[in-house]
Amino acid sequence: MTPLRLYDTARREIVPFEPAAGPGGKVTIYTCGITPYDSAHLGHASTYLAYDVLQRRLRDMGYQTVLVRNVTDVDDDILRKASELGVYYLDLAAEEMASFSADMEALGLLPAASEPRATSAIPDILGFIGMVLESGHAYQSGGAVYFAVSSWPAFGEVSHYGRAQMLELARERGGKPDDPNKADPLDFVLWQPSAPGEPAWNSLWGPGRPGWHIECSALVIRELGLTIDLHGGGSDLIFPHHECEAAQSAAATGEPLTRHWAHTGMVGYQGTKMSKSLGNLVFVRDLLKTWEPAAIRLAILAHRYRLDWEWEGHLPVEATARLARWRGQGNGARHGGVRDVVDEVRAALDDDLDTPAALAAIDAAANAGAAGQEDLVAAAALLGVVL
Repeated sequence: MTPLRLYDTARREIVPFEPAAGPGGKVTIYTCGITPYDSAHLGHASTYLAYDVLQRRLRDMGYQTVLVRNVTDVDDDILRKASELGVYYLDLAAEEMASFSADMEALGLLPAASEPRATSAIPDILGFIGMVLESGHAYQSGGAVYFAVSSWPAFGEVSHYGRAQMLELARERGGKPDDPNKADPLDFVLWQPSAPGEPAWNSLWGPGRPGWHIECSALVIRELGLTIDLHGGGSDLIFPHHECEAAQSAAATGEPLTRHWAHTGMVGYQGTKMSKSLGNLVFVRDLLKTWEPAAIRLAILAHRYRLDWEWEGHLPVEATARLARWRGQGNGARHGGVRDVVDEVRAALDDDLDTPAALAAIDAAANAGAAGQEDLVAAAALLGVVL
């Protein structure tokens, strides 16, 4: 058992994080990646930084980490945007993925072990859908294949939302509860006929393309195994995406998808949640033109990973000043009577990735001359900040 404790969405409490492997073993992590039809924004950066810090702490503890982050390169959003721009959808995906990778590299994220694309997994997806059908939890209707929510009593165990809230979110987030081919408005599509002009693949159920949720279940199994240690993403993915993933995966394999569900809060801007649909985005590429990457990291890490927060213009200013203090006030002094700053940071991260407390510990050590520069460098490195 690690000393690390994390909030588990499904269990609704902070619990010990218990990977299957012992110390020195591999910790398997899957985080839902982007749909590459626009540039990376602060909401993306905040989410992926949280799992970056988690990996750094686990590696500091002696574990190996294997993080897989998928790329949804075929779905309604990217096909719509490609059509608007008059470009091939995979060309749009390639361009935006290159931009995303450059932004994340600039922010100092550890590279993912793999970033598989949905279009690379069509055979896996078809096989997975066959498993769900064979298990009796899916049905064919109107040329599509749907998961039968009524057949799965555990549906709702991730989000704990009531039916009315589920229906509202399904309508808001592309779940199409009014689809007349569904037996239940909450049923979700595994395979769907392609509209004219959309990409299509042959299947036993007719030509079509995958539903939104199915790619992640198929990719988790292909890349990491039946049950992983942690599945993450933004809190806007709890329902329907992760709820549906959990149900279809367990229905197909008989095993839970993950041992731990972890979700990050939403980043707001100008009083509302930052989102592509609203257009109130702060792009990472624009911030990098003005601010040092380490300062952007610090501005984000000043907030708890699983709480919603608001981006404001003073944040990178304050982060830049903090970075300068850290770099300038390490003086080689002995530790005196205070606990080592590296251990202070470790303790903060073990408390549900409390990065604000970690920053405060480094602040206090630097300001008091309680740590030498070498110690400050090591403590900041746990947060991925280079001094």
